[in-house]
Amino acid sequence: MERESFEDQEVAALLNAYFVAVKVDREERPDIDHIYMSVCQALTGSGGWPLTILMTPTKQPFFAGTYFPKHSHYGRPGLMDILSQISSTWQSDAAQLIEAGEKITHAVTAQLSKPQPGELSQAALAAAYGQFIDSFDTEFGGFGGAPKFPTPHTLTFLLRYYRQTRKPQALAMVEKTLNSMADGGIYDHIGFGFSRYSTDQRWLVPHFEKMLYDNALLAYALLETYQVTHNTRYATLAEEIFTYVLRDMTAPDGGFYSAEDADSEGIEGKYYVWHPEQITQILGPELGLLFCQAYDITLEGNFEGASIPNLINSDFTRLARQVKLSEGELLNKLTAAKAKLWRAREQRIHPHKDDKILTAWNGLMIAALAKGAQVLGKPAYAQAAAKAADFIRTKLMTDTGRLLARFRNGEAAILAHIDDYAFLSWGLIELYQADFNASHLTWALQLNADLVQYFWDDQSGGLFIYASDSEQLLSRPKEIYDGATPSGNSVAALNFLQLARLAGRPEFEQKAADIFRLFAGNVDSYPAGYTFLLQALWFALTPSLEIVLASAQADPASKQMLTIVHNKFLPEAVVMQYSKAIAELNPALAEQTPKGGKATAYVCQNFACQAPTTDPQTLAELLN
Repeated sequence: MERESFEDQEVAALLNAYFVAVKVDREERPDIDHIYMSVCQALTGSGGWPLTILMTPTKQPFFAGTYFPKHSHYGRPGLMDILSQISSTWQSDAAQLIEAGEKITHAVTAQLSKPQPGELSQAALAAAYGQFIDSFDTEFGGFGGAPKFPTPHTLTFLLRYYRQTRKPQALAMVEKTLNSMADGGIYDHIGFGFSRYSTDQRWLVPHFEKMLYDNALLAYALLETYQVTHNTRYATLAEEIFTYVLRDMTAPDGGFYSAEDADSEGIEGKYYVWHPEQITQILGPELGLLFCQAYDITLEGNFEGASIPNLINSDFTRLARQVKLSEGELLNKLTAAKAKLWRAREQRIHPHKDDKILTAWNGLMIAALAKGAQVLGKPAYAQAAAKAADFIRTKLMTDTGRLLARFRNGEAAILAHIDDYAFLSWGLIELYQADFNASHLTWALQLNADLVQYFWDDQSGGLFIYASDSEQLLSRPKEIYDGATPSGNSVAALNFLQLARLAGRPEFEQKAADIFRLFAGNVDSYPAGYTFLLQALWFALTPSLEIVLASAQADPASKQMLTIVHNKFLPEAVVMQYSKAIAELNPALAEQTPKGGKATAYVCQNFACQAPTTDPQTLAELLN
């Protein structure tokens, strides 16, 4: 529509003569997108983007749809015809459209404001698991048919369900999905990072757009899967995502950019695809042929006459035998080849980068990098996460301490939404557990205090999408559905629970319980749609685990103890390090100091504490 209509002089003349045209970036304004997408779904039975809404001057919608061509054809109405008819009706009988807008607004706002209360229990976890079993693609991984989206929070839910039940199928679904995605063309084997979704069932042909939030959530899922399995492939993939993000998606001041387009030179995927002769020209005939064999680069191609590198049908054991190399030698050659191809690809015209910096999505990447620092023992990731957090603190806070949603070209704007507060808080909670800087926890507590003050519904509980002092729209809805990203309410529920334990704030547990109760009916109707909220519920239902490390300076046992903790998959745990600053936040830690001048670990489960230990091996046994 941008090419066909919004950049077209004839359409512009009609729009400007009779309408006030407003173009909304749905990533900057998820509140507007959520409300008017609900209007479109109510009026047409479906939704999607681009989203086209016509409304009265009081913002009451009377017409909605998605894509419209410039002119009508094949039974699809054209934008020119729609605009002409509407402008004619407005001039002759505006009351008719105003009345329609009022009725639609009343119907949609009533529906938007209807959470379904109830009580959540372990049964919801089992029901979601059953739905994933039913929809799992046993051949290619993932859930349902094409198009296939990553939905990493589905995988992290299944990891927790596996920890609780030890059902092998729960872990098998996670591994099959991650391995199939990593083999497919949805993964950029040359430059790293995942595309937004696969257009086919096999994960071969992606929509080539790369989103920051997908890569953050997938890195987090890969790291947790590595903790469970200790399969180094998952650690390597997470590190490759971080390589991509820190190389290509990071602003000089430390914030993370939002996305990279699918198109370059006006052609989708052109930047990413290859022909055999291009490969051999760069790598030479012998290594070029080897790479083409390994990564499915063929004369006929697998995407519009060209080839997307992938490993879907590759067998490195067989290929190594065929070319008389060990598997290690083969992998070394292919790794070197990929580095050469990346340098050559860098000379191509790049896809457009969406260089706006969104607080919410930065929060997700901060969480992922902090998790990477913990699990992989690489402080550089925590440093990158802390730099991004500092960017937000200095560039995306008002003088009065309110959080803002978007930064671009030196300008910060738009009061933050629930996702900005919730996702950034999650990132800070993870970052504290990576570098034990208590200021991250202090800021997370302040953000949660603001979240309660400006977003909490004092009458029925739960958090609204936008703040009480933000622009007031048709309705003030609450969202719980965990879609491409988790919902703000879901993440906030887990944050409340973790902060209750980290900072000794039991009143936050009640906030989480209120969220569970408010949306229980929604979850019960389709548990698989609420996997991040179910992770928060799992955390609430699982016996609590608090690990406090207290160390004398330069005690080598301290690092050893921390490695033992972070090597284990303990999603029910919160990890703290004793300091005066943390003891001020949580006085219960005041006595958990080093014993005899040695690094000391305190392990408490369900508020009952084991005897402190200075022996790393004893700590490992306690955690087992």
